[in-house]
Amino acid sequence: MASSVDSTALKLSQLGINADFASSVPNLKKNLHLLSAEQVDLVKILLEMGQTHLFEHWPEPGVDDNEKKAFFDQVARLNSSYPGGLASYIQTARGLLADSKAGKNPFDGFIPSVPTGEVLTFGDDSFISFEERGVKEVRKAAFVLVAGGLGERLGYNGIKVALPAETTTGTCFLQSYIEYVLALQEASNKLAGESQAEIPFVIMTSDDTHTRTLELLESNSYFGMKPTQVKLLKQEKVACLDDNDARLAVDPHNKYRIQTKPHGHGDVHALLYSSGLLKNWLDAGLRWVLFFQDTNGLLFKAIPASLGVSATRDYHVNSLAVPRKAKEAIGGITRLTHADGRSMVINVEYNQLDPLLRATGFPDGDVNNETGFSPFPGNINQLILELGPYIDELSKTGGAIKEFVNPKYKDASKTSFKSSTRLECMMQDYPKTLPPSARVGFTVMDTWLAYAPVKNNPEDAAKVPKGNPYHSATSGEMAIYRANSLVLRKAGVQVADPVKQAFNGQEVEVWPRITWKPKWALTFSDIKSKVSGKCSISQRSTMVIKGRNAYLQDLSLDGTLIVNAVEDAEVKVSGSVQNKGWALEPVDYKDTSVPEEIRIRGFRINKIEQEERN
Repeated sequence: MASSVDSTALKLSQLGINADFASSVPNLKKNLHLLSAEQVDLVKILLEMGQTHLFEHWPEPGVDDNEKKAFFDQVARLNSSYPGGLASYIQTARGLLADSKAGKNPFDGFIPSVPTGEVLTFGDDSFISFEERGVKEVRKAAFVLVAGGLGERLGYNGIKVALPAETTTGTCFLQSYIEYVLALQEASNKLAGESQAEIPFVIMTSDDTHTRTLELLESNSYFGMKPTQVKLLKQEKVACLDDNDARLAVDPHNKYRIQTKPHGHGDVHALLYSSGLLKNWLDAGLRWVLFFQDTNGLLFKAIPASLGVSATRDYHVNSLAVPRKAKEAIGGITRLTHADGRSMVINVEYNQLDPLLRATGFPDGDVNNETGFSPFPGNINQLILELGPYIDELSKTGGAIKEFVNPKYKDASKTSFKSSTRLECMMQDYPKTLPPSARVGFTVMDTWLAYAPVKNNPEDAAKVPKGNPYHSATSGEMAIYRANSLVLRKAGVQVADPVKQAFNGQEVEVWPRITWKPKWALTFSDIKSKVSGKCSISQRSTMVIKGRNAYLQDLSLDGTLIVNAVEDAEVKVSGSVQNKGWALEPVDYKDTSVPEEIRIRGFRINKIEQEERN
């Protein structure tokens, strides 16, 4: 036994911990000889940060020794995955929890104003030239998809990126994104007169989604992308906090584990920085990094023009945005200027923007201007960053993003929590640490073109107040058909008006079900070059274009038409096509005999009759 006591004494002296301090954790003291030198260093951090409670229940050596070692494996992970380690996490938490308890306003001393940015009108000359510039630039870009979430909130048990964006073709979100990136890569290389550049595609996953994302890619041959182009970066969770002193929460299911929860998509910056990818991209001549989220089927319609804006205006940061109504439940992009000279352009959550305006000399708060919209555009969480300045900034911060804490207090005294909390961070808060000289702007596009996220389940969507967006699988799919119909209309096709129908308690506009592969057309100029003569499409019609060189000429469609063209074959699609077509049939989201990805939409497609042109 003496050897155990001797080694414990040695460990204590190594730690620089005196016997009195160690006696406050006698259970740990008895077990110290089990630990490696690295684990002893972690003990020191935990004791210095007031986390002695983690060891109070530890039994004698010889009992659960493997569990004790596993505890330190977890602590080592939590320490290494957070910029500055656990000590920094706990110190930051104490400051934020104290501010939260005191009711401190993070915007105290800041005056809001409308930042500068580009407001684009789809299809006009300026839009077309920004699109052309964007396609030219995109071979110098990398794409980063933030996909750490499961579809539970949607009523879907898979990963969100595996969900079909629309059910006419059944293309899932991840396939759609990859096909867009490949089409952009090809178009950009063609403009540059060479075929070498491969656009890097990074996916940030989590413990919940990593394995399933990899399986989805591997079982579909990466949807046509080279596996070497795709990189998965997994975010770790962070420690939960039990009280205002930032005592780390013990996992209720295992006394040898710290309870953890997700830290938020702001982790993407630290992961990219620590991975070394950013430096590799810079060395390879890349200039842009585009960040986007997992379930917006319209996003890539907005990418070419937005990237064109970044390149033309030399923006270090460009936030994609849509017009927003005053007080609408979407964050507003705002310039904040402090009395001490600090200034930043960031997303301010809608429930903070109105009181902030009222408190700083705008008695009416957030109101619509003569355009019918708030002057503060709606943030849709898609960012374009210029790579050089991005690396410069991250080399100062290590990728750490300004965090926030949102404890649920038991009562007004704010002394205890209903359940443990944790620090969180958001991808779009990156500009908070930038110097005032940074060029931070935005690009506004019509909502119908750029934004139709899928995030609400049928029950929650049905409760949305009338006139507000449902943001469900139903509305997300219908938005794709609406956007494609409106784009073709703008190109001169007579597309019939939609009819209103209710699915899963949501009244939506049902347009003709028109879809095309990204390689058919990426920009408005592409579309215009592929449509000629007098074309018309009835409301009940479905049209799927799969080939690159398909040309619509004097086509009259009333029914369903599928256009397949092998790589270089040209297909002229003309004349009258009439058949029974494909019909939408309502399904009940509670009907468990129907697959989840169908019933969360409230309809299935009955494929009665179609014509195929090959």
